[in-house]
Amino acid sequence: MSMKRINVHADADPDDLAIIKEAARRRGIHLAAMANRVWDEPLFSRTFEGPGRTPSRAEVSDTVADAVGRETDPEPGDDG
Repeated sequence: MSMKRINVHADADPDDLAIIKEAARRRGIHLAAMANRVWDEPLFSRTFEGPGRTPSRAEVSDTVADAVGRETDPEPGDDG
């Protein structure tokens, strides 16, 4: 990976700037920046109908496996 010089302008006090620099030095700028990123979209975009109670571990595993299977299985009549 090639090195590039970047300038970051922040309205931060010297202690905050030192923390930012240390995080970038230890973890790399990408990981330091991604650690506190605020995403535009929610992590989960799907909802599931449920029984109105906390499901068991087995019920969760079965539901997830069924959903993954539906997304990865080809549609009937689909050749590819």
